[in-house]
Amino acid sequence: MGGSFPAIRDLAIIGNRRTAALLTHTGEIVWYCPGRFDRPSLLAALLDPSQGGSWKLNIPEVACSGRRYLEDSGILETTLTLPAGELQVTDWMPMGENVPHGICRQFSSAPTDIAVTLHPAPNYAERRPTLKPQEHGIQIDGQHYLYASHPLIIQDGRVSFLLPQGETGWSVLVDAPLTGLDEYQLKLWLEETLQCWQQISARITYRGPYEEQVVASIRVLRLLTFEDNGGIIAAPTTSLPEVIGGRRNYDYRYVWLRDAGMIVSALTRAGSDGIEERRFLDFICGYDRDSGSQPLMPFSTLDGKPAPPETTLSLSGYCHSRPVVIGNDAKDQLQLDAYGNVLLAAKLIYNRFDTREHWSLIAEIADFLADHWHEPDYGIWEEREEHQYTSSKVVVACGLKFIAEVSQNEAQAERWRTAEQAIRQFVAQHCLTSEGAYAVIAGSEAVDVTAALFPVWAYTEPDSPEMLATMRVLERDYATDHLYRRHLRNFDSQQEGAFLAGTFWVAQYWIMRQDYLRSQAIIDAALKFANDLGLFAEEADPKTGQMLGNFPQTFVHAAFIGAVIDLKNAESFAEME
Repeated sequence: MGGSFPAIRDLAIIGNRRTAALLTHTGEIVWYCPGRFDRPSLLAALLDPSQGGSWKLNIPEVACSGRRYLEDSGILETTLTLPAGELQVTDWMPMGENVPHGICRQFSSAPTDIAVTLHPAPNYAERRPTLKPQEHGIQIDGQHYLYASHPLIIQDGRVSFLLPQGETGWSVLVDAPLTGLDEYQLKLWLEETLQCWQQISARITYRGPYEEQVVASIRVLRLLTFEDNGGIIAAPTTSLPEVIGGRRNYDYRYVWLRDAGMIVSALTRAGSDGIEERRFLDFICGYDRDSGSQPLMPFSTLDGKPAPPETTLSLSGYCHSRPVVIGNDAKDQLQLDAYGNVLLAAKLIYNRFDTREHWSLIAEIADFLADHWHEPDYGIWEEREEHQYTSSKVVVACGLKFIAEVSQNEAQAERWRTAEQAIRQFVAQHCLTSEGAYAVIAGSEAVDVTAALFPVWAYTEPDSPEMLATMRVLERDYATDHLYRRHLRNFDSQQEGAFLAGTFWVAQYWIMRQDYLRSQAIIDAALKFANDLGLFAEEADPKTGQMLGNFPQTFVHAAFIGAVIDLKNAESFAEME
């Protein structure tokens, strides 16, 4: 990797369902945006080790001998091995009533003297912090407060304390002043936080293949859910590169319409009680409507507002991959597939829970798609130029078909079915290659991994001539060791890693073909790019073994859950035959 950048594979996540922090396998917190996922960072060493800010244990010779989440929670326990013995670090964010917002760190009996140092770097390290000693701790910029079990020392813009050999300790970074802190108080907060996680985890009880990995993926979806309103962000990070040293660096700390279908499907089919996926639908249907001629924006901030325009930061970038950006300029794009996915999500919820919630907006979206399906859009990969993307047409057709089935207005339903048939005719006439495969865009000879979803969405049969031709091209031109890359118009996708969500879509395709061994081989190949805690980044490099892109990524985790649920259901059906 070079320099002192941690491998993405080595990262863990803790959170309180309002924000999150990322930690290395040696207990250094390298990314933290206090208060909310998309607020400015206080710690960003992940994107700039020297200037970004971190919270670390100063131990020269240390290795991670194991880490785990406690009882299906977001509480992380890391065991570090030192020459003098072991140290256990418990990192977590308090949850519950009357608890502070921030990060708690607890340390077992130290095998040797250990210095713990906080290097705050406010506002993406754009300025130095103001550190002010108080009676019980240190005030940082008048809005953050650091407390510890041992005396705190300010030096060179950093705050440290020494954990002496043989003593236990703790440290707390919160957003409001506290008094009377001690180890017992932390114990109470930890117990309350664990109870909150137990209540959340009880909403789904998954039993089946890849059980441990599915539980880990569900945990990620929950960690990246905004507790206040149910919005689920794509990832808690910005600008982790899709290509090391390249410019494909984006801010994923927003809520995408497109993710709705995948996430709702994953939660619903995993046996959820419906609370989380219905809150997610509530959130996206409550977006700010100020989006021009479109019913909704393709993605929003966590309060349903437009994402800010892209701004470049002065951070050096992960492995010197610049620019480092906040905001996202794709916010004004027409992305037809995003709307189609909202219809798919609504249909899943309607069928499962026999409701018609948000029907007026769902019908408005369907009407919009019936009127605008023929227009070029920016597609699932949000590229910078418009085309007639086949996958956009297909998901719109499927969304219109499915939502027409639950309409109680026959004229309305017929209008949507008519549009669906027009889309099918357009795809058949304009969106096939000379080999008879589904083209990435109308008139192209290239294909894209999104086509693997077409039979999953029930657009076509898995063994239709078009799908057979498409899969031949995908296997020939886009596959490496059971991992699949996507097709990009504005960038040579051979330079980036395999797209893990797309790899799981291909696994779903082969499950539909009843080739279970092949689908398992694909799932297993992708699982090599989950880390020891079951976390996926957006992409994987089959050549180097590196994880690439923002981390952890909900889209990938939802795709993994979907593939495994399909496999579980198919194997159960096969056993019944």
